[in-house]
Amino acid sequence: MGSGDQTARRQRALTDHGVRTRPWTALVRCQLLSLYAFAVTAVGGLVVLALLLLPVGAGFPLLAPSARALRSLSDRARRRAADWSGIRISPPEPLAVDGAASRRARAAAVLGNEGFWRDLAWAWLEPATGGLLVAVPLALVEYGAFGALVQPLVWRRLGDGNWYAFVLVDSAPAMLAALVLGLAFIAAGAYGAPAVLRLHARWGRRLLSAPATTELRRRVSRLTETRAEALDIQSAELRRIERDLHDGAQARLVALGMALDRAARLVDTDPAAARDLLSEGRETSARALRDLRELVRGIHPPVLADRGLGDAVRSLALDAFLDVDVVDRLAGRLPAPVESAAYFAVNELLANAAKHSGAHGVSVLLEHVGGALLRITVADDGRGGADESAGGTGLRGVRRRLSTFDGILVLRSPRGGPTTVTLEIPCALSSPKTSSC
Repeated sequence: MGSGDQTARRQRALTDHGVRTRPWTALVRCQLLSLYAFAVTAVGGLVVLALLLLPVGAGFPLLAPSARALRSLSDRARRRAADWSGIRISPPEPLAVDGAASRRARAAAVLGNEGFWRDLAWAWLEPATGGLLVAVPLALVEYGAFGALVQPLVWRRLGDGNWYAFVLVDSAPAMLAALVLGLAFIAAGAYGAPAVLRLHARWGRRLLSAPATTELRRRVSRLTETRAEALDIQSAELRRIERDLHDGAQARLVALGMALDRAARLVDTDPAAARDLLSEGRETSARALRDLRELVRGIHPPVLADRGLGDAVRSLALDAFLDVDVVDRLAGRLPAPVESAAYFAVNELLANAAKHSGAHGVSVLLEHVGGALLRITVADDGRGGADESAGGTGLRGVRRRLSTFDGILVLRSPRGGPTTVTLEIPCALSSPKTSSC
């Protein structure tokens, strides 16, 4: 399996369990989906009619509008799966139809779109599969309501052949048994509705996800953008290092050299002034050394190189303005580039939590999953509402940093909190853990 498929699978695994729905809310949504299936059937039938009329020319003016209507329904189904079940469905290529083109050209554009055929297959399979699936909890609740609400009132009038499920309702005790059984059916339908919603969304994902060729094109495009961004980041980092050296340590070392030169000229004629210059030079050299240490810490912190990611994140926790709890479950060291990317990503997330979330505490969990995946979970108790598209650059910068290693970032931040950010980077442990701190 290619790395692009693995990335998509990790993204789905992180997002598929993120939405919890109340039972009765899920039941209402199942009812809406069952009604929605009628609209899907109608539009799908219109598309098939347009296809059948193409040989005689009557389908050309009908195909493009009906295909756009079908794509609108399928896009709505994708959004609904994400909002209701937390299951992301990658969209196909847009259905680009030039309104100024001829009818035949518009029809050719529709027929050449891979996503159109997936939409059409979904339109015909959804009522027979997804529609029946969401009907199960509805049927259980309706049948349960008959047993719990209707049987106690009418069982005497229904005669000796009145069966409810496997209970022959011909006496008061049997009626009570039917009532209890009806309540059980209602509970099963209501509490099973969230699971049915998730199954329905997963079924829709099998039909509505972008074709493999589309995903491959997107993968190539992402790799091209990632490589360009990595080169830009490297170039900007080199310019920053050069500027910091020029304005900091280099300037102090030049001043130190000039002070030593003056002291050498004064050592015989004015020893006291020479000693003052040497004392000043010692202070200048200390400041230059401090500048170099800060510069090195910004490139690759010594604690990260010496002690590994867990202890480096603990050092960030000690310097943070918030109460940060770090749980390190890493059994060994990671490759140095991965440790560096993860360290600076956590640093950015802690800074974001301190500046924007209104949180009092943050928890950081470091773990290595399945022998091939670094997972970092950063959660705060703030007000939530974090939005990657709101204009800030912090989360986008973290995502770009991770994308260099084929890593992913998943943000969950509902209004009112909490905010949870999960980072995953594919990598293997490079050496056993050497620090027990």
